Amino acid sequence: MILLMTGSLVLAAESHKDEALKHAQAAVEASQKGDAKGVVEHATAAREHVVAAGKEKASAHYEAAGKSLDGAVEHGNMGHADIAGKSAEEAVTHLKAAP
Repeated sequence: MILLMTGSLVLAAESHKDEALKHAQAAVEASQKGDAKGVVEHATAAREHVVAAGKEKASAHYEAAGKSLDGAVEHGNMGHADIAGKSAEEAVTHLKAAP
């Protein structure tokens, strides 16, 4: 039973990681279209999943991805889709490297 519980936690962390990666990639795509609002929406959603994944499996990559997503949101809110997209790209890189 303990093995099942541990397996569930790993599965849940992978699920949050996958969702964070999908939203971070969508934020990058939005930035390529000049859609700063879209970057903010997807980066915010990605950030929620990064936090959840980090609680289930601590990693410096989740922390770094969270900081990059914060930057994407900040710049997106200023209407800087291009800079926000670069921050989202950094988040994608960290998420791909996360456990």
